[in-house]
Amino acid sequence: MSPIASSRETRQKIPKRKIRVLVVDDSAVARKLITDALEEAGDIEVAGFAADGYAACERVAVLRPDVLTLDIGMPGMDGITFLKTVKGKNWVPAVVVSAITSSGCQTALDALRAGAVEVISKPVDKTAYLDFRAVLPAKVRAAFACRQRVQGKPPATGVANAITGTVSSLKLRVPAIIAIGSSTGGTEAVETILRQMPGDCPGIVIAQHIPARFSLMFAERLSHVCGIRVKEAASGDKVRPGLALIAPGDQHMTVRKCPGGFEAMVNQGPRVGFQRPSVDMLFQSVAEAAAADAIGAILTGMGNDGSAGLLAMKRARALTLAQDEASCAVFGMPKEAIRAGAVDHVLPLMQIAAALGSLHARLQTR
Repeated sequence: MSPIASSRETRQKIPKRKIRVLVVDDSAVARKLITDALEEAGDIEVAGFAADGYAACERVAVLRPDVLTLDIGMPGMDGITFLKTVKGKNWVPAVVVSAITSSGCQTALDALRAGAVEVISKPVDKTAYLDFRAVLPAKVRAAFACRQRVQGKPPATGVANAITGTVSSLKLRVPAIIAIGSSTGGTEAVETILRQMPGDCPGIVIAQHIPARFSLMFAERLSHVCGIRVKEAASGDKVRPGLALIAPGDQHMTVRKCPGGFEAMVNQGPRVGFQRPSVDMLFQSVAEAAAADAIGAILTGMGNDGSAGLLAMKRARALTLAQDEASCAVFGMPKEAIRAGAVDHVLPLMQIAAALGSLHARLQTR
């Protein structure tokens, strides 16, 4: 056997390293559910367990996991305190797995602000558990991608290099609708953009991958900290200047023409590409309803949701933007949209915020 053939054979026998996860939860039942969901994925292994934040700090130092799953409400050191404690050199990306009740939504938002990269609700019945088994491994993979970025791993691709730009190079026309899609890391990215929007900005529609019940609190908090009104969308809501509509968690949102402009429609149809809300569905509907009278922006997130819809918007002559790799938590959704030829300009998040924030709604009544 030649040395080259032997080398190839050796490489083929080396298994890809699994993502190592520390499960932090005070409930033995929850730890079992999480472990089963992760280990059946094949590319993930549970490296250990901790029942509170103090134990988690010790286990992180010893086990050096790639990712954590983290409950929020634990005795001793809770999840929020833990996240603040491990910021810095001991940082490990955390996926919050917690009961997302009405009272717990604000705490989940606090967890994202404290450094968690994702939030997922614990399953409450058999149907919810089937979704949980599919979604949790994807969230862990996205968190692992965040860790690689923070550790300075080489970029996954150079696809963005040919079409990067600056705000000054854009020729923005004032649209009737701004459509935004995002996933992992998107809650902070969406807030960054909405904080820059003037009170008379064009109407905004947003599909953020988010758990049910969480979206309402997310919208309410954004409405308090931004200069525009932010609302969880309901069917029949008009797309108006100075208003951002956020798709409800676990529901799709689309846009259609109506007398005097456009309105949002909400439904709980089948998942599209494992997602509900689907960015693709939102973007496709905006392409059909508004055509060139829209701007589409795809932000940080794992997977390819949004690439087909953004391409439909571009083909309808809408202006399309993507967040650049350096400013993304996970350069998945923007990368796939760029590869599909759906993107006019690739920009850092702050430049997207500045560009969109410079837009004021047209004076005439639509």
